[in-house]
Amino acid sequence: MPKILTGNSQKGWPYFQRLLVDLFQFMEPFLRNAELGVPVHFLYKGTLRVLLVLLHDFPEFLCDYHFTFCDVIPPSCIQMRNIILSAFPRNMRLPDPSTPNLKIDLLAEISQSPRILSEVDAALKAKQMKADVDEYLKTRQQVSSFLSELKQRLLLPPSEAAISGTRYDVPLINSLVLYVGMQAIQQLQARTAHAQTPVNPASLAVFLISAALDIFQTLIVELDTEGRYLFLNAVANQLRYPNTHTHYFSFVLLYLFAESNQEIIQEQITRVLFERLIVNRPHPWGLLITFIELIKNPRYNFWNRSFIRCAPEIEKLFESVARSCGGPKPVDETVVSAWISENSH
Repeated sequence: MPKILTGNSQKGWPYFQRLLVDLFQFMEPFLRNAELGVPVHFLYKGTLRVLLVLLHDFPEFLCDYHFTFCDVIPPSCIQMRNIILSAFPRNMRLPDPSTPNLKIDLLAEISQSPRILSEVDAALKAKQMKADVDEYLKTRQQVSSFLSELKQRLLLPPSEAAISGTRYDVPLINSLVLYVGMQAIQQLQARTAHAQTPVNPASLAVFLISAALDIFQTLIVELDTEGRYLFLNAVANQLRYPNTHTHYFSFVLLYLFAESNQEIIQEQITRVLFERLIVNRPHPWGLLITFIELIKNPRYNFWNRSFIRCAPEIEKLFESVARSCGGPKPVDETVVSAWISENSH
């Protein structure tokens, strides 16, 4: 493995990436159905160890191919995905997410786009959707049928759905989310470059690219519970180390939470973030930043949501996280505290 990844100016990277993708695809049916017999469980543990070695010795490899790997890892494999998404370039020093009044907008890295060696729009091209997405992002035609037909176009044919274990085309959702986000970021950068007056990066208005948010809001409202979960996972997969993608998609999740008038949507957003935090570390930096902002900023009214108090155990778990983040909620001394700061990568 080291010879493939270190030699010849990274020319071995695509080959090793294909080997890992083949491994994930072989394991996917077993992992999706939680059918881990002794041989598969042994293979799973070995795969985690390989990923941890890559995270330690070749983090840039995981950074550059994170999109491809997330396409083939089942949603239930949270820790495996967290390892990949926790990777960050070795020349970068991550700020502590629990630092009081941390201004991520002022970080130098937050304005830099990450390198992605995967073909982000491949699934859109394969399903002949890319031209329609580009047209809507460019014109935002209100009479267009693009938004009304979007949910149907994300569904798999019944025969493929039976094999995949989901009604939705997950790689297509992942491709749509990241591609739309990247186009929105390009528009934001162009707008900032041509602005006559300095733009306040802390203002939410900076991120209001209407066509992109139209697509995201359509997905969050129109999709059923399964589709919404897959969509939110696609967004959360971009919460990584400090870069433009992490910054933008953190805003998208928080914006969707704040603007929604359906508590089921806010509960699902919380679930997607929370289930990635309660597994063993490492945890992606952008995930921690987003969750801390959600529970500490009064704008989101997080602690008054009914799903927080659906059971005493759930409420205590949320309170322990809040305390470890320096949040406002008190917690009994018996509750485990400070695990987010301890687990930050």
